[in-house]
Order: sequence, then C-alpha cells, then structure tokens
Amino acid sequence: MAIRPGQKERDNLWKLLEMARAEDLGSSGDITSSILPREVHAVGRFVARQQVVLCGGALLETIAAAYDGELRTKCLAEEGASLAPGDVLAEWDGPARAMMAAERVALNFLQRLSGVATTTADYVRAVEATGVGIFDTRKTTPAWRDLEKYAVRTGGGRNHRQGLYDAVLIKDNHLAVLAKAEGQDPIHAVGRELERIAPYMSEKSFIELEVDTLEQFRVGLRLPVDIILLDNMTCDELRTAVRERNEAGLARRIELEASGGVSLETVARIAATGVERIAIGALTHSAQAVDIALDIEVD
Repeated sequence: MAIRPGQKERDNLWKLLEMARAEDLGSSGDITSSILPREVHAVGRFVARQQVVLCGGALLETIAAAYDGELRTKCLAEEGASLAPGDVLAEWDGPARAMMAAERVALNFLQRLSGVATTTADYVRAVEATGVGIFDTRKTTPAWRDLEKYAVRTGGGRNHRQGLYDAVLIKDNHLAVLAKAEGQDPIHAVGRELERIAPYMSEKSFIELEVDTLEQFRVGLRLPVDIILLDNMTCDELRTAVRERNEAGLARRIELEASGGVSLETVARIAATGVERIAIGALTHSAQAVDIALDIEVD
C-alpha cells in the first residue's frame, strides 16, 4: 500500500508554509527574482544528490500552489522510494519567478523529511530479521510533529504516542514526584492512580510505565499496564526482563520496549534480546537533512 500524507499532515504543512513564506518573503517579496521577466517559463527537476528514502514529494504540489497556481508539479517517484544519486524525484514547470521564490522552502521540507525517512529506514533495515518494531518519540521539531511522524512511517518505522493527550507514559520524573508526595514506593501509587484515570482513556489509548531497574520492572509486571519501557538497560538486563515476563505468562498482555543509548551500532543487539519494541529519539532529533537539489532550466 502506497504511503500518502493525510489531512492531518496537510494541515500541518499549511501552518508551516504560512510561517515559511512570511519569514522568506517578508513584506517585499522575492526582490532578487523581480529582475526576471514575468513571462519567462522554466522547468525545475528535483534531483537526489545522495542515496535517500524519499519523503515529501507528495507535498510539492501543495507547496507550489502556495506560491503560484500556474506552477505545476509532476511526481516521478513514490513516497518511501529508495533513490540513488542523480535520480529525479519530481518536476516543476511554470513561471520562473515563482519557482525561484518557492525553491528553498520546498527543498527545506524535502531535505528534512527525507532525512528522517532515510534515518528511520537505516534502523528498520538493521533489525528486519527480528520482527522488532522501531518507534519514534515526542523528540520532534516543535510544530513539525505530524510531518516528522509521517516521515518515520514513510521510512518503515512506527509512531509512538502523538502527544500527552492520547496515551499514558509514566516516566522517572512522574515517579520522583509521586515518591515525594506519597512517602512510599511510587510504583504502588501508580496502580491506584491508573484505576482512577482509566475511565477517561479512549479505546486506542495505552498505558506505559518506564523503569530503569529490574526491581522496578518486577513491581511493574503486577500493574495494569500495556507496555513497560526498559530505560538504559544492558542487553543482559533486557534478556532477563524478557525471560521473567514470559515466565510470568504475561507475554501476550505486556510488551517490552527498550530505549536509551540506541544507535545503529547497537540496535541489532538490543533487538536480539527479545523485546518487541525499540523507541529511538534520534529518528527525529538527530536525523541529518539529505542532499536534494532543484535544477532549473529555461524553456
């Protein structure tokens, strides 16, 4: 099934486009391109300059329309396609002035989103023999979350919770506050609070608990959670957690997620421990923009 941006991603794009146009064009417009005759028509080809997984090509038509209705788009590669250096992924044709004005903004979106997709694909490929899911986090660029999470899916990864509103993820700082307020082991207090908030959760919501020791993990196994996040644990500790979860007969009810210290060099070893999920903030916060250019020719 082809990957395509939905309405949520397009709404996110429009909001960002408004800001991008404003910061680029200001109140004077593209004063450099104003030296070009209005009637000049051009063809622009978006070309990969390195190996990339494409994300954002399907957004080029919307970006073009934000600058000039006569700027037409022809997509030559599907979202998620693996492109080699020199491959042409899309073409624009229309007024040269509009193409020049839209060039940098279009490339910013393409390079950033394709960078996230390319990074994600590298991680997915590293664990493909294990069946482990590669998940993103909330470590996204402010205001870009819908688009960056779309890029993760385009690269073959999976999305974690969208925000603070759609799932419960009890982290170490929550436990620290509870410990101070309760004066006891905070994980026991978590069980009581989960019962209180359960009626407010949707059917698609999940409950996840972060632990950083095996002692906390063993208590967590007794709580009504769907996922236990094993934070910064060694591979030996991860294997122990998987074994104890399975011996308790909870493999079908509780998934285990590894996070922290994950890199392309370590992700395969982590996946081999038997966890079902690996969450990686680097998919978004550390992805490098890829090299894509717009080569323009005048008719």
